Amino acid sequence: MAKAILFDLDGTLLPMDMQEFTAGYFGDLADFLGSRVTDRKRFVKAIWAGTKAMMANDGAARNEDVFWRTFSALSGIEESLIRNDCDAFYGGDFQRAVRFTQPNPLAAKAVALARKKADLVVLATNPLFPMAGQRTRLAWLGLAPEDFDLVTSYESDSFCKPNPAYFTSVCARIGVSPEDCLMIGNDEEEDGHAGLSAGVGVYIVTDCLIPSERHPWSGPRGSFADMLGMLRALPDARAGTEKN
Repeated sequence: MAKAILFDLDGTLLPMDMQEFTAGYFGDLADFLGSRVTDRKRFVKAIWAGTKAMMANDGAARNEDVFWRTFSALSGIEESLIRNDCDAFYGGDFQRAVRFTQPNPLAAKAVALARKKADLVVLATNPLFPMAGQRTRLAWLGLAPEDFDLVTSYESDSFCKPNPAYFTSVCARIGVSPEDCLMIGNDEEEDGHAGLSAGVGVYIVTDCLIPSERHPWSGPRGSFADMLGMLRALPDARAGTEKN
């Protein structure tokens, strides 16, 4: 029995090809900012660098601060000039990026089922996006941040997957030991190896599998439908407890 169930978003609840999605929405963002992006190639390169800096964050600063410091230095664009517009993009025109994903009518069912099986349900998506971006992507699935007890974002977090400290940080915030958590993700490195290294149980969904050459996953795995079957087989969170 898991006290907390953690879901990855991109490629797990929300089917997608990560490279296609990322390249597509970076282009949309550049279009949205218009004349403020004078060198699109440099702009995209700076976003990638900021993303990599967040993934290497050692906890000394919030991910959003790490991103903007790196991005501004490499793009030549001051945060103060575009930050508000970027925030508006993730709550608005970012909706267009749904075209780079596939629908998953079973996603909301999986979250509802997890609610029956665990005391806490977490959206353990890599905190590379602002909360507005997390909300938009969840909306494509008929879900919202309020459907979870915790949603990680670049404003709230100081680690990223595949750093095991990301998982230990999440566990500390929800007050649950790693061994009492189950992570459901699609990335053998970021979800599988990193989660296991933190002491978290892991189930890998294979529909949009991201394999790892360094740490291929040999543990529990299966399709999204298989994963639902696994959840159904778990005991209910309060099975056997006396109701008042």
